Amino acid sequence: MKKHPNYGHIIKTRISSAIYQAMNRRCNQTGETLDHIIQTALATELNINHHTLFQVSTSTALVQGIYNGCMSIAEIKKHGNFGLGTFDELDGEGILLDGVAWQARGDGSVVIAPDTALAPFWVVTKFTPQITTKINCIKSFADLCKQIDTLRTSQNIFSSICIKGIFKNIKYRVACRTRQGIDLVTATNNQAIFKVEECSGTLIGFWSPQYAKTLNVPGYHLHLLSDDHKHGGHVLEVSGSDLKLQLAAESEFKVALPESAEFLQADLNIDPSASLAKAEGIKDT
Repeated sequence: MKKHPNYGHIIKTRISSAIYQAMNRRCNQTGETLDHIIQTALATELNINHHTLFQVSTSTALVQGIYNGCMSIAEIKKHGNFGLGTFDELDGEGILLDGVAWQARGDGSVVIAPDTALAPFWVVTKFTPQITTKINCIKSFADLCKQIDTLRTSQNIFSSICIKGIFKNIKYRVACRTRQGIDLVTATNNQAIFKVEECSGTLIGFWSPQYAKTLNVPGYHLHLLSDDHKHGGHVLEVSGSDLKLQLAAESEFKVALPESAEFLQADLNIDPSASLAKAEGIKDT
């Protein structure tokens, strides 16, 4: 074994013809390189954490009103312990924290989501922070975004974000149940909005690059879960001090696409940016 100056260690080994043929078939099917297949297999076998985002459906499908659940919470949790999303027919906001999935409902309640619940859109990862730091003070959502910007190392890599502490003021919304086919902007006109002071809790979410706007919500997307599990939803505004921030770069991105008739027949050749900005209340990208 020797070390390559740019690519780490080079290992020469013998493998069976059957394994080599299987790897080549995988390359042809997925477009992955042999290096990637081998490293992924070894990391899984050796229990090394991957920095991978797994996503159900796309932001463009959500904008077009495709809300029918296509994957169960039980299946989603197989891909990570940290994430966010929504439920069948846009029935509330989803928060996955420490392996437990929560459903924030339009009536303001927060409950544990059953494993059988279905999701039309979800983003999940096995959260392994690479940066842990303290935020002394945030005055607004935009201010929070700017401070996280200084810690991100690339505009082209997804980031997962976890913020814990007591939030002086926080404003969040919860999507209300909507029938299939109603576009996201129209659907979120009926969203429930809540404001809480001195809220002890966790913000979890992601930053996504602009080039991924047809797949994920570009910029910052954060959901709240209070420590007492009485408050939860999509964050619109926030302020606070002495907060703990954890951040990780996610270098792999996998998407599971729905096979429903609605998805297969939808026109997804649109730029969803403007609609997402209105529906999600995006303040900063």
